Amino acid sequence: MSCLVALFVDPLYFYLPMLGRKANAFCVKTDLRLRIVVTCFRTIADIFYFLHMIIKFRTAYVAPSSRVFGRGELVMDPKKIAQRYIRSDFFIDLIATLPLPQIVIWFIIPATRRTQTDHNNNALALIVLLQYVPRLYLIFPLSLQIIKATGVVTKTAWAGAAYNLLLYMLASHVLGAAWYLLSIDRYTSCWKSFCKKEVSSTKCSLSYLDCDNVNSKGYQTWANNTEVFENCNPANNTFKYGIFESAVAKNAVSANFITKYFYCLWWGLQQLSSYGQNLSTSTFIGETSFAILIAIVGLVLFAHLIGNMQTYLQSITVRLEEWRLKRRDTEEWMKHRQLPEDLRRRVRRFVQYKWLATRGVDEEAILHGLPADLRRDIQRHLCLDLVRRVPFFSQMDDQLLDAICERLVSSLSTAGTYIVREGDPVTEMLFIIRGALDSSTTNGGRTGFFNSITLRPGDFCGEELLAWALLPKSTVNLPSSTRTVKAHTEVEAFALRAEDLKFVANQFRRLHSKKLQHTFRFYSHHWRTWAACFIQAAWRRHKRRMTAKDLSSRESFALDEKVAYETGEGEEEHLSVGSNPSQGKMNLGVTLLASRFAANTRRGAQKIKDEMPKLRKPDEPDFSTEHEYE
Repeated sequence: MSCLVALFVDPLYFYLPMLGRKANAFCVKTDLRLRIVVTCFRTIADIFYFLHMIIKFRTAYVAPSSRVFGRGELVMDPKKIAQRYIRSDFFIDLIATLPLPQIVIWFIIPATRRTQTDHNNNALALIVLLQYVPRLYLIFPLSLQIIKATGVVTKTAWAGAAYNLLLYMLASHVLGAAWYLLSIDRYTSCWKSFCKKEVSSTKCSLSYLDCDNVNSKGYQTWANNTEVFENCNPANNTFKYGIFESAVAKNAVSANFITKYFYCLWWGLQQLSSYGQNLSTSTFIGETSFAILIAIVGLVLFAHLIGNMQTYLQSITVRLEEWRLKRRDTEEWMKHRQLPEDLRRRVRRFVQYKWLATRGVDEEAILHGLPADLRRDIQRHLCLDLVRRVPFFSQMDDQLLDAICERLVSSLSTAGTYIVREGDPVTEMLFIIRGALDSSTTNGGRTGFFNSITLRPGDFCGEELLAWALLPKSTVNLPSSTRTVKAHTEVEAFALRAEDLKFVANQFRRLHSKKLQHTFRFYSHHWRTWAACFIQAAWRRHKRRMTAKDLSSRESFALDEKVAYETGEGEEEHLSVGSNPSQGKMNLGVTLLASRFAANTRRGAQKIKDEMPKLRKPDEPDFSTEHEYE
């Protein structure tokens, strides 16, 4: 920043000469107020340059001979540092630090000015250019050091574009200031030319062109009779100003500082942007050389600006452009493979949803490029709170949760996507963060059986994989899914793959605990379905037993009546039956019908029992080794 400020301050010295007016005559003077302000800012910038030199005497460096492997060895010996600095950049830094413009403006010019001296002394201000070159050179090694340390000069693309635009404006500022100084010099050259040719009663003296001599003897008489200023008027076309005509014609050389500064800045920016194509030069060699310099510098700087601005601005939309190209390739591939419109629509929906969720950033690639410790801390920050929302994981300690978080990967699913189908191998456990899943089962395709539930944030699916991972001698074959899981809405989740879950289960036997067993059973929808079917079957068995018991009691009562009827209990009863034979036959028929009904009911209940679908009990994870690892 101090270098940029110094590069901005130095060209302000070119605005110190300005035209003054005394009656009908003009003269050249120095803007005292601007000289004081510029000197103050320049001195502050010089202090920063001096501090930079001191810091360089104490800045360690990497020995070139130690760069065979790694970052190399750091040399911290002050003597070696000083020797290396003196042999490399010391003299350039020294030239850039010297207060040469202050010495020239405040001491050399006032000391060398005499009454007979013309304003060629103002050309000493061009010494600023001699010091401007090393100061401009220092910008490049400083930028390289920043790039080596941080990778970039600016952290954001917009800041990089603004930085390059600032450098372009700085070049316009320097060009405008140089154009102003050369305009003053060209105008005074006209004065000197006609002053030497002037023949009148009062001889023209070059000292009259200095505003410090306007009170000298003979000046007023000369000013009233001279035609120098009339001949140098751009409107008369007696003197060819070339590219400096607009500065003289529009009185930019005599205006206040703010007015002339912005006018010169605009001129410099216009000429750099147009490569000096609209310049109309005279045959003066100095003017033509300046125009050639403008064209070359404008072409180089404008190309550099456009190239860097395009690079920085394209970096803002590079992800969007990559996504657009990938989407175009996907469309061409689907068209080439002649996919049906339904599949195309699902592919487009997934690509769009993935872009909205990730903005084209591959999170796994970024995490895999980081050290294990840093990757673990990032995963803990991203996943720990979300994992603890899962009731099954909330029972685990922090060490086990860290191991699980480290292996979780993000998973995105659009509405209508099948996560897993019943009977397919289960490859991962899915822990829902946002969205909803529909989980259903037909108990292996049995007729008349269907169970469906909705999984919401905090739920998980694929619990068959956990039972498989906790088995001491689990097979290589993955377990089959007992449910069909389908995304009801857009779903964001974390997935724990089979091999990662197996690794965690083998390394951390704290998974084998009765508390986890009860939590697993309570929140497992597979176990819930089995428990509901088990309770329903038990209730039906109870109802059948109660029905059979009631029918058995009725049958027993009917048989008792039948026995009593056959054996008899006395003569009176026998006479009663004999006197009324129709009533006895009716009682015997009711008894036989009740007996047949009871038998049919028992056979029907047995048939219903045999036809009821039996839901297989879920596989039980091996929680039996709890005491072995405590």
